Amino acid sequence: MRIIHTSDWHLGQNFYGKSRANEHQLFMQWLFEQIKLHDVDALIVAGDIFDTGTPPSYARSLYNQFIVDIQQTGCQLIVLGGNHDSVATLGESKQLLACLNATVIPGALDNVDEHVLVIKDKHQQPCAIICALPYLRPRDLVLSQSGESSTDKQRKLGNEIASLYEQCFERAQLLNQQQDKPLPIIATGHLTTVGASTSESVRDIYIGSLDAFNASLFPAADYIALGHIHRPQKIAKTEHIRYSGSPIPLSFDELTGQKSVFLVEFKQDKLAEVNAIDVPRFQAMASLKGSLVDIEASLAEFTVKSADTEPETTWLSIEVAQQDFLSDLQSRIADITEPLAVEVLQLKRARSQRQQQIAQLDNETLSELSVNDVFERRLAQEDFSELAQQQRLERIKLQFNQVVEQVVEQGAQVETSTSEEAKA
Repeated sequence: MRIIHTSDWHLGQNFYGKSRANEHQLFMQWLFEQIKLHDVDALIVAGDIFDTGTPPSYARSLYNQFIVDIQQTGCQLIVLGGNHDSVATLGESKQLLACLNATVIPGALDNVDEHVLVIKDKHQQPCAIICALPYLRPRDLVLSQSGESSTDKQRKLGNEIASLYEQCFERAQLLNQQQDKPLPIIATGHLTTVGASTSESVRDIYIGSLDAFNASLFPAADYIALGHIHRPQKIAKTEHIRYSGSPIPLSFDELTGQKSVFLVEFKQDKLAEVNAIDVPRFQAMASLKGSLVDIEASLAEFTVKSADTEPETTWLSIEVAQQDFLSDLQSRIADITEPLAVEVLQLKRARSQRQQQIAQLDNETLSELSVNDVFERRLAQEDFSELAQQQRLERIKLQFNQVVEQVVEQGAQVETSTSEEAKA
């Protein structure tokens, strides 16, 4: 019995103004071929099918067409909702897709038994049991109580998630006892675990309530297919707990690692082996760092545009270490790249210099700072080196000042009113 574990497709992502539609379409064609080549019984997509809760129509079309296409392979599809997905958007076609050998679990369900499913092979014979858990929203599991500290909330949410996993696993074990032969038990999840290596495009999903779920709290499933972290990796030095990662780079800092999906094979009811299948790069991308001289030397290696041929355009992220040329940096880079088959999507100053500025302020306490000081310290953590970002910074400062003025004015009114009441 074989499954492919993938996640974090982020269909519909807008990448610095660029659509990823072509990359996703090529990935799905490639994945379809892998399913046929390896005779896969089930495909598990562990969350974040879409990049937003309201995906563009072309993203929905890609998703629906893929589900139609894999019907000819006999492969069963299990789709789990992620933190980027809308429960309503994924759930609206759940019943229809069930007729196409696709099971969709958009969010936490009222009945725990509905999270426990039997996977059937191409001959419609049971081949595995899955504890299909999607991204679990805190509001679905716990209620906030007055006086609770952030640590209390974190512990409570972690315990509730662990409890739900255990309930599902117990039901899976009972279901396994009813089978003619023992089946492997697979669990899924869309969350951050302790020790997972993240990237810039990964969004915090349990802000203020759960930093990371302890992998020791997962049940003793034969394989645990995780999503949310975009780098493929093992967790807690185990073979059976893994993030598959995203199939395409969702940020420039993901270019250093190879993208993949996991081909997971079971012998009877035991995990036999897990192999990474490398996903091809469908869009040329590169990240350049250094001084302006270093970057110019690196750019010399790229193909020059030609009227006769149309070379593939490479998307670039450029990080300049020197600050001397920030005033005309954009025009300098534009002049250098104009004859090349490249497109600069991101241009920024070195983060290390921003971090040095922030580090100098570490000894300050809140009592020493004014409201404006605190706001300026927060802005210092962001990159506003590009022209559009600088214009946005001006708007942010203007809006902040307006809000502060309104708060001060309201405070003065309250103070005046209180004083008059006291006199009366």
